[in-house]
Amino acid sequence: MIKMNYPPPPYRIKMVESISLLPRNKREKALKRANYNIFNLRADDVFIDFLTDSGTGAMSQEQWASMMLGDESYANARSFERFEQVIQEFTGFPYVIPAHQGRAAENVLFGTLLKDRPGSLVVSNQSFDTTVGHIYYNKARPYDIVIEEGLDPQKELPFKGNIDLDKLVEVLEDPEKDVSVVTLVLTNNAGGGQPVSFENISETAKIAKKYNVPFFLDIARIVENSYFIQHREKGFSGKSLK
Repeated sequence: MIKMNYPPPPYRIKMVESISLLPRNKREKALKRANYNIFNLRADDVFIDFLTDSGTGAMSQEQWASMMLGDESYANARSFERFEQVIQEFTGFPYVIPAHQGRAAENVLFGTLLKDRPGSLVVSNQSFDTTVGHIYYNKARPYDIVIEEGLDPQKELPFKGNIDLDKLVEVLEDPEKDVSVVTLVLTNNAGGGQPVSFENISETAKIAKKYNVPFFLDIARIVENSYFIQHREKGFSGKSLK
């Protein structure tokens, strides 16, 4: 007998892609060839991909239709005008600079912010691996201060992605530490996708402003983080995710 949850998901998936599960001995050989580094595995050796974090899900019919309606003009495309309007509405910022990929955006951002700050610190709750690479490439150093519970997979806490505010103040007050940037990753992907509370975001912004240090949000998972705030943080139940 097939057990079905009710109500069922309100959508139909219209495309399938074949995948194959290698026998155990071939999976073991593939891991050895890759020196047990999942980044070195061939995609065809992977049955279910838990590493890739974007671009692998089924798109809606509206998304497919929008691709056909996209304006690819070299300049002043109506697609960009629509994109710009949505980003401005979402963030409240007047200027929008698109990048084809988050990694490329990191390269531009840190290449600008860290150009004249060799040896400076980029303080964060927990920088993602590509972020760490771009920080080192620009001769700066990552300085992660996620709360202690965020490093313990056995601990249960609503917002394990929070930055340690006491340690943030401590490092900003240390005259021997040159802090160039403070960032928060929402959600904390390097820490297993753990969310950050609205209170923690607000307090981090206030502290960075007090010490006159630029503050940036890495909002790769802002919708998911907002969902957790809505469901876990007092005073946000029923509020819009925007």
